[in-house]
Amino acid sequence: MEAEADRLESGTTAWRTTSIEIEGDQKIRTTCGFLDDKAADKTPGVVGSTFVRDGRIFATPANERRTGESPPSRATLREGDLAVVLVRRVGESALVTPEHAGYTATRPIGIIRAEPLVVRWLHIWLQTPTAKARIEEDVTAHVEPTVSLGTLRQMLFPLPPPDVISAYHRAFSLIEEMISLYRETARKSVELADALHYHRASSHGPWETRPLGKVAKPKTGKGSERSLPSPLLEPSADVIAPKDLYDLPVPHVPRFRLSGPARAGELHPPGSIVLSTRSDGTHTAVLSRPATPLRSVVAIRPAEDEDRWWLLHELRSRSGDIAELAQGQNSREISALALRRLKITWPDRFSRAEFHRAAEPLHEAAQLLVSKIATLHDLRNSLLRDISAKAGILREPTTKSTEQGTGAPHPAEIPAPRVRTSHEPGWPPEYRRAHE
Repeated sequence: MEAEADRLESGTTAWRTTSIEIEGDQKIRTTCGFLDDKAADKTPGVVGSTFVRDGRIFATPANERRTGESPPSRATLREGDLAVVLVRRVGESALVTPEHAGYTATRPIGIIRAEPLVVRWLHIWLQTPTAKARIEEDVTAHVEPTVSLGTLRQMLFPLPPPDVISAYHRAFSLIEEMISLYRETARKSVELADALHYHRASSHGPWETRPLGKVAKPKTGKGSERSLPSPLLEPSADVIAPKDLYDLPVPHVPRFRLSGPARAGELHPPGSIVLSTRSDGTHTAVLSRPATPLRSVVAIRPAEDEDRWWLLHELRSRSGDIAELAQGQNSREISALALRRLKITWPDRFSRAEFHRAAEPLHEAAQLLVSKIATLHDLRNSLLRDISAKAGILREPTTKSTEQGTGAPHPAEIPAPRVRTSHEPGWPPEYRRAHE
């Protein structure tokens, strides 16, 4: 490990500055897809922008490739390509593995094809705060945030020696593999608790059915992200917006994206269940520390702490029923008043306590793994900032990160932006002179 660190450190003096355009089409080729993004969910063998996240390409089981149905084209992905999102989550990228080689990319995906070391390095570089800040400068938003393939071609980036790239690629690959392993294990732990709940709810009884309002206290959040003061001049606590609960792999979050005043009467204690809805169902989480929900998030506190896990899995099992109680576009307006009338299965006290004892270790394991994932994210972010610094400039995007589990950086950690010139924005003169 020390030898590898020395190699990374010694290699910084040889980093040169270049761009895809400078390297030329003979070394780095770029193109983009031609299908509409909406086709990705319905057409087998198509990768849309929503499939590229967390450094990987995710394809739904229904979106399996049918070999031989369409001839290869400029939008056909090859193993080793870098798929870059050009719309909405601009700059997010993933390396194409054998699993998705031969798939067709949609229009919002740019394809970068080069020798493996260069592609691997670009995948890492696009995650750095400096690259994100640079892309942010050229994002257009006529309808939704968009960056052009031309911007990626012109964007300057440092290119370390091959051994340095290999060392970084190995480090980031191991981090991603560990995150994937921990996330999948945590998800399986919660799914096992779901299965235990289903078994007890369907195999025993008949159990009593009660309105949610009789066994717990739901309370609707208020306010919006725009109403949060910045900077905070008083003690702060986590604040939860509806989108912070969407698509969580497990109902545990070590820290939320937003923070706000820790006002008495608005904070909900650890162990409370927070819930939001949209057209695809209900999304839940259990608080590990005090937090305040915003509008369209309902906090639910069970009357007894030992009822927490039964209540959580009962709510998870009734995802569709709860979404039907929501109002507004895409079923995103849920209220405590509507939830109080929800009929839920409620076993006797002995059975609820027995389920609590069975589910508690599973949730403790999931919480521990989520905490380890957060630590790995911090490590990865630290490495990315270190890469930016070694490249000669460290910048930060101006907008708040929407990545789950990542808090906004402290203002003291963000360096003052450099003065922009008519040349490439954000790069010091010595780097501009290097390629002129």
